[in-house]
Amino acid sequence: QVHLVESGGGLVQAGGSLRLSCAHSGRRFSTTTMGWFRQAPGKEREFVAAISWILDNTVYADSVKGRFTISRDNPKNTLYLQLNDLKVDDTAVYYCALSPGTMSIVAAGYDYWGQGTQVAVSS
Repeated sequence: QVHLVESGGGLVQAGGSLRLSCAHSGRRFSTTTMGWFRQAPGKEREFVAAISWILDNTVYADSVKGRFTISRDNPKNTLYLQLNDLKVDDTAVYYCALSPGTMSIVAAGYDYWGQGTQVAVSS
């Protein structure tokens, strides 16, 4: 069983920063990709960023490229998402997710999900 627990969300003004964390416990896999997705009210869940746990390859959605940074701390089994220059449109619940397989930018490619953490950006 896999457990993912996000933290670090909150309310911030436009232009501000936050750092989200996702603690991974439970089962480990030989190849793992972890990603961040977000879902705003009335919208579908969308891809934000992903990282290969072993190779450290990263991929970002165009909407966050240059502003968000995904990273991981292997000894701590923790995934991070640094959010800089936040915009009102970044307001959403942010979810971390884990795939035992290859990197994917679609939600269906991930088997395990956290409960989400709310990010609210005010103008």
